[in-house]
Amino acid sequence: MRIRRTDLALEARELWQERTGRVSALPGVEAWDSEREGIAVNTVRVLDQRGEQALGKPPGNYVTLTLEGLASREEGIFRRSVQAVAAEMTELIRGLPEDGLVLVAGLGNRAITPDAIGPKVHLNTLVTRHLVRQMPEHFGALRPVASVAAEVMGNTGMESGELVRAVCEKLRPACVVAVDALASRSLKRLCKTVQIADTGITPGSGVGNHRMGLTRDTLGVPVIALGVPTVVDGATLAADLLGTDDLPDLNQGRDLLVTPKDIDSQVDDLAKVIGYGVSMALQPGISLEELELLLS
Repeated sequence: MRIRRTDLALEARELWQERTGRVSALPGVEAWDSEREGIAVNTVRVLDQRGEQALGKPPGNYVTLTLEGLASREEGIFRRSVQAVAAEMTELIRGLPEDGLVLVAGLGNRAITPDAIGPKVHLNTLVTRHLVRQMPEHFGALRPVASVAAEVMGNTGMESGELVRAVCEKLRPACVVAVDALASRSLKRLCKTVQIADTGITPGSGVGNHRMGLTRDTLGVPVIALGVPTVVDGATLAADLLGTDDLPDLNQGRDLLVTPKDIDSQVDDLAKVIGYGVSMALQPGISLEELELLLS
């Protein structure tokens, strides 16, 4: 039997509950719901090996924000979404030295829209390392931030993990923030959720193309991963719509991925939310208006 594909810890927990018929607490896992800036937040904390085996996720914190209203341009939703992402990011990077360099790595392929979230976040991130080094009298109060768009192997001949590791060896950052596209089990979460985790990420996992992971073990520094589900596996979607536990055998569509028709505008919106949210978390003294001015 094929396994339903999802990169979201929230959905992995839901699938465990559906598979076992249990809604009680999952051994080795804590989960709770909260709210930030009027936005629903779900936190899943994998505590130990029992939780890891049940959910297929390494121990750590997985925070999922549901950004309803972003696509419909609900009044005030952009500001609230940016502030919510920044606040949750701030919780996960707490303890880093305030002047420690942070490397933002945008993963994915800018030529394929559902996979372009990482490179587009790279363009919406405030980079300050050069300013802090060259003009400390004006920018010395800012945290040094560098950013790289780690393209896919087909474009560079290198795994994105190899590229990020090489940059880390040169710059020696205090932390890496990696951004990539994810896969969901459900249409209702496509381009409507942002997952933030302190466990790192495996590039290409959303489309079943696993590469070298970006984790503390591979890079030698903490890795915060942000991801947006932009695709649903065809068989997983069919099973979800049919209400069955067994995935249909789609011999002709085993690699079929489904994405929204307005994926281009949604990816643009979400890349801006994430890029701005990460920048505000790394530079807590900067307002949204100042950030827009600096990035315009």
